[in-house]
Amino acid sequence: MSKPKVIVTRRWPSKIEEKLSDIFDTTLNLQDEPMSEHELQNALQTADALLPTVSDKITEEVLNVRPIKAKILASYGVGFNHIDLNAAENAGLTVTNTPEVLTDCTADLAMALLLTMARKIGEGERHLRNGDWSGWRPTHMMATRVSGKTLGLIGMGRIARAVAKRAALGFDMNVLFYDPTPPESNVLADIPAFPCSTMREVLSKADFVSIHCPGGKATHHLIDQEAISMMQPHAFLVNTARGDVIDETALVTALINQEIAGAALDVYEYEPKVSNALVSMENVVLLPHLGSATTETREAMGMRVLDNLSNFFSGKEPIDKII
Repeated sequence: MSKPKVIVTRRWPSKIEEKLSDIFDTTLNLQDEPMSEHELQNALQTADALLPTVSDKITEEVLNVRPIKAKILASYGVGFNHIDLNAAENAGLTVTNTPEVLTDCTADLAMALLLTMARKIGEGERHLRNGDWSGWRPTHMMATRVSGKTLGLIGMGRIARAVAKRAALGFDMNVLFYDPTPPESNVLADIPAFPCSTMREVLSKADFVSIHCPGGKATHHLIDQEAISMMQPHAFLVNTARGDVIDETALVTALINQEIAGAALDVYEYEPKVSNALVSMENVVLLPHLGSATTETREAMGMRVLDNLSNFFSGKEPIDKII
């Protein structure tokens, strides 16, 4: 019996690529260049499974190609707003993702961004590396204390809950959250965080606001000019979720006008393009979408894709089926 043919859109950890090649008839993207719309369509027409990442735009146009041979989109990442789910369903495709395995890694990075921003770590390192440091002095690069401050979480999924524990137990922070569909009370039983009835309440009370909601139409520009205006002038904004949750133009304007104190971002509205205005600001910390970027997590994500594929091609329900 022939092996199912799978096409991988980008380079994955070598351990996972080897396992994929052992189990399936696997085509790897050895150049690690983004696939074009035409290449994605060709993959759908020639493979049994397409294995995209969160940076591949699996749009309605891509999915409207006919005939489609592929039966499953086994995506590498927890988010799935890069896939047009309606078009995928119309094309008869199963879609899976890789939740759970990147929770702690992303929560760690959210806290790292918060601390880096609050304590001017990036600015301080640039100051030293540029040879500008003349020695310790009492008023040099004074920053913002984190311990004991209020952290507001927008969204209360797995990553937000992990951030809440780190902030409350590690830094004695008062943690507030808003989620229109919060987890069940038993899930929140050991989470040191307090629910708010509106997003405005979180934004207006928090010294730090961290975004933890999914991308997509429902949350596009959730943090817009109006939402940012609800924040306190000394507050900071952190985003490790999806770039288009924040209206980047509104954020730049607010930072220029000193409506908020700063921002720390791992994701961007138009990534990989990043606003020149953001790049030029000292009160902004920028990372290149590193939320899950540890060897352990990226390998665990790959294993999750393997499990989903193995279940699907053996006639079982994939563990992380979205549609």
